[in-house]
Parts: sequence; C-alpha cells; structure tokens
Amino acid sequence: MSRTPKQIFESYVYAGAMTRNADALAESFTEDGVFEAPLMPADAVFPRRLAGREEIRSAMAAYYERQGKDGRPPNLEKSGYVLHTTSDPDVFIAEIDTVFDGDGEDTAVSLVQIFRIRDGKIARLRDYFAPELMS
Repeated sequence: MSRTPKQIFESYVYAGAMTRNADALAESFTEDGVFEAPLMPADAVFPRRLAGREEIRSAMAAYYERQGKDGRPPNLEKSGYVLHTTSDPDVFIAEIDTVFDGDGEDTAVSLVQIFRIRDGKIARLRDYFAPELMS
C-alpha cells in the first residue's frame, strides 16, 4: 500500500523540523535519494546538496548537533501548509508557512518544497527557502 503525499510530507516534517531525528529523516528517503537546497550558498552551514541516504543521515545529524538544543521548533497552531499534486503522480509540491514563537515577536518563514517519490519514499527533494534563515 503506497503512502499519500500528505503522509510522506508529515512524516518528513516530523523527522526533520519537529524532532531533528537524522535517522528518521534519512529513512524518509530512498537509498539513492537526493536532498537539495538550491538557494544555499556553497559555504553555508546548512548542506546545499546531499546524495544518498547515508550522506543525508550523517550531514543532517551534524547540522542538528551544531544547532544544539536552542533551535526552536515551529508553532504548529500558527503554521500551515498546502500540498499541490501534479500531473505526475510521483511529484507533489508543498507550500509552507512556518511560524516560530519569539520573545515579543514571532518569526514567519515561507518556503516551497518539491518532492519526487519512488516506492513511498522521497527520491528527490528540492527545498527552496531563504538561506539567511539557516545560520
């Protein structure tokens, strides 16, 4: 039984943004999956391109470790997303508005992710967001 775009997206978000679990995040991808953040500069701390489940696992574990415990999870009550299906059943687009609680003022982040799926896992993810948000 194949998973729906909603199930794939929500498990990806839970593994990454919510729990920062690099193992669970990597398992969301196919063995040869590719994670790309094309807007990131080459020298950024956040990885620009990761190829293969093991590279995704190790690079994201290192990134989460650098973030430490101070990284704020998104406020789910204030955040939202819309999933758009395409004419290709293996491709969907996530339009995301994420809100992080702040001291006196919230921070809102809008981004777009393009997912290509194979056998219920992410074969390729292109994540488009403002690089300055990923210090």
